[in-house]
Amino acid sequence: MSESPIALAERRLLTPAGLDVRQLDSTFSALLGPGVDFGDLYFQHSRRESWSMEDGIVKDGAHAIEQGVGVRAIAGEKTGFAYSDDIDAAALLAAAGSARAISRDGRAHAPLQVNARGRDRARLYPALDPIEGLDSAAKVGALRDLDRLLRAADPRVKQVMVSLSGVVDTVLVARSDGVLAGDVRPLVRLNVQVIVEQDGRRESGYAGYGGRHGYDVLLADGKPEHFAREALRQALVNLDAVDAPAGVMPVVLGAGWPGVLLHEAVGHGLEGDFNRKGTSTYAGRLGEQVAAKGVTIVDDGTLAGRRGSLDVDDEGTPTGCTTLIEDGVLAGYMQDTHNARLMGVAPTGNGRRESFAHLVMPRMTNTYMLAGQDDPEDMIRSVKKGLYAVNFGGGQVDITSGKYVFSATEAYLIEDGRITAPVKGATLIGNGPETMRKVARIGHDLALDDGVGVCGKDGQSVPVGVGQPSLLIDGLTVGGTQA
Repeated sequence: MSESPIALAERRLLTPAGLDVRQLDSTFSALLGPGVDFGDLYFQHSRRESWSMEDGIVKDGAHAIEQGVGVRAIAGEKTGFAYSDDIDAAALLAAAGSARAISRDGRAHAPLQVNARGRDRARLYPALDPIEGLDSAAKVGALRDLDRLLRAADPRVKQVMVSLSGVVDTVLVARSDGVLAGDVRPLVRLNVQVIVEQDGRRESGYAGYGGRHGYDVLLADGKPEHFAREALRQALVNLDAVDAPAGVMPVVLGAGWPGVLLHEAVGHGLEGDFNRKGTSTYAGRLGEQVAAKGVTIVDDGTLAGRRGSLDVDDEGTPTGCTTLIEDGVLAGYMQDTHNARLMGVAPTGNGRRESFAHLVMPRMTNTYMLAGQDDPEDMIRSVKKGLYAVNFGGGQVDITSGKYVFSATEAYLIEDGRITAPVKGATLIGNGPETMRKVARIGHDLALDDGVGVCGKDGQSVPVGVGQPSLLIDGLTVGGTQA
């Protein structure tokens, strides 16, 4: 029988310091006070590597190991937090003393017990270290093969940049309410960028993919070659792109990665802290119609092997599938334990943190819109003049107002119901709730992204997933250079 995540986490995090779970009682005694509602300890060991190659030459090969513990005490809306890069009895007591600055004197707490709520569910990913699964020569060789493939594929290829990364995070969470949870989280990713040149014009294309598994899965079944060719395809499309139109027009969004617009323009506004504080455009609107009929959006941390998935969140709560908007009606928010307690609701398994040195916040996992009934080709045929956007780059959103600006890295004109010329420089400008109310048709082709999402919030970054079916949105503002 394989070692459980809790046993593996205890062996990796506590045993080297001569600690065991029973000895954490003294830390909780130093942490808790009569005014403290909740306290927790978050132990983390992180091992990561990255390899990058440019024009057939290895530019970087990095390896890092980091570990530490974060200690938190919560009293009402106030949080005391401290962390230490050292994991030992003295460091734990010092961090507990700092975190409990909002309280005095110790008090009893529930005895630690395995998080029974998470034991029966099948694990979403294997408890493995991907870095150990493939030697360095094989990793560099895989990158070199992609460089050669792309250069042989088209004489217009001028520059190739490929990178490979792997990480394994081992975490152990002990809470004052008696919950004890552990997790071993692998994560791998491959990125390809290609620059092409024709008649003095240079354009680039990008593709990447990954998930919570080992390099053996990442590099199998021709996936590296497929995504390398996809990056080249995008670059060559951009060579023929014309200036994007500007104005208000129908926009068809492609399936999959365009869900990043949904993530930014809608998802962040549905996180519990923004709604508890009343700073989200969705605050206080549960039960209201906030999107078009047919729009159902969920956050699902339970998808096996997905980049945004977690067996338990960073507070030891099992992740779940939370319905945020159902048939256009606001149904719920994403919650960590702190905001859930203050709002009088149950946590949803969305408590996340970048590392032991950061505070927990309610964050997304895999956020996507469910499929509808429409044929994507019919959507295109219904548009006289508009834009078809299938890939996005960077964007910005204001949580309070819901306003957003997103740049499309691959988009096409729609003319008389047909996809015609590719365009460059297109931006989508709008307001998240208003855009959701303008959804006219929802495709049957739901797709999730390929496993490259990174979400930023208050200076913290965590891996996430996005997705959606094709969507037809009426009257969206497109920013471009051609009036």
